[in-house]
Amino acid sequence: MDPTDILQLSLVVPVFNEAATVDLFLARISAVFANEPQIMLDIVFVNDGSTDATLALLLERQKTDPRVRIVDLSRNFGKEAALTAGLQAATGQVVVPIDVDLQDPPEVILQMVERWREGYEVVLGRRVNRDSDSWAKQVSANWFYRLHNKIAEQRLPENVGDFRLMDRCVVDALDSLPESRRFMKGLFAWVGFRTAYVDYVRPARVAGETKFNGWRLWNFALEGITSFSTEPLRIWTYLGAFVSLISFAFATFIILRAIIHGIDVPGYASLMVAVTFLGGLQLIGIGVLGEYLGRTYIESKRRPVFLVRRVYNAKD
Repeated sequence: MDPTDILQLSLVVPVFNEAATVDLFLARISAVFANEPQIMLDIVFVNDGSTDATLALLLERQKTDPRVRIVDLSRNFGKEAALTAGLQAATGQVVVPIDVDLQDPPEVILQMVERWREGYEVVLGRRVNRDSDSWAKQVSANWFYRLHNKIAEQRLPENVGDFRLMDRCVVDALDSLPESRRFMKGLFAWVGFRTAYVDYVRPARVAGETKFNGWRLWNFALEGITSFSTEPLRIWTYLGAFVSLISFAFATFIILRAIIHGIDVPGYASLMVAVTFLGGLQLIGIGVLGEYLGRTYIESKRRPVFLVRRVYNAKD
């Protein structure tokens, strides 16, 4: 593409109770792109069932900013569904998902565009540090990436979130994927395409509060692992074989001891330990099976990922 050509760029911005950050975000976006006449900007806000003044504020800002489009979902479906809705609504030649809290600096988008002009179809924003995150979140994130990349066929790039630039062909490929339980980081990695990186320092949130607590992050990690790996199922095959081997060896030991030293009556403590240990393993194994069976059950219903209440365009 000729660098002088007009580039249609769509920002996909999922929002849930973000009234405190919307104005700050729009002001920053306007400042970044004020001197970029070769970029035609389209800002797609996806209101994910907000219960505060987010939607009303967006509608008010749309009156003075024709770049703003609003996809209002019928309820809160979660960020993955809101992101999916935004990607389907985006019409730009390139699309950039970005959080409204400005932890992903909009200035980095211009660097991404430069890499895209070099021929890359995906440009990932990679955090060079996580100092803005708590110690627990940093440790859990590192643990998740290492575990996922060890057991999953498709590796996830470390310290990379949803913030990235994607060519239209990549977005079309993502929109064509049929699953209803969508772990977007995994889907982004799965579709592939020519990829480059842009490093940046992740600042603290400008306002408001994060919607991801420890429990939601745990479930998010579990969703990612079960979406792109069957290793948790295979592990229980090997674990069952190992426990059976230990049990067989222990039974052989008891028989030989009884033959050599006579029959004795083992204590109840060892019996209870064995029963509870094996029972716990069985329950964990059933739980792992349940995770995969639950995903199959939900996918078999073929329900849509989200429902749109209304789309607000600037001309409405």
